[in-house]
Amino acid sequence: MQSYIYKSLKKEELYLYLLKKDDFSAIPETLLNSFGGIEFVMELEITPERKLAREDVTKVLLSLDEKGFFVQMPPIIIPNDLLKKNTKLH
Repeated sequence: MQSYIYKSLKKEELYLYLLKKDDFSAIPETLLNSFGGIEFVMELEITPERKLAREDVTKVLLSLDEKGFFVQMPPIIIPNDLLKKNTKLH
């Protein structure tokens, strides 16, 4: 399945995968606004066998098929000092 990937100009590592290039008609307005502007990054063929760096390819394909888009959220980063505090609690 062909996909078109855009990045948020507001939030680092927030990406939008579209089924059709430059077709934002399926994206809810509030979601699109949260990107604070977007920039095209690349075109990518996604297949069930393809490995994606941060996402489960099955979820991406299902979302593209059902909704026409997929949102890749930034990774959650926990500061080391917070990790150390939580480790001591257990």
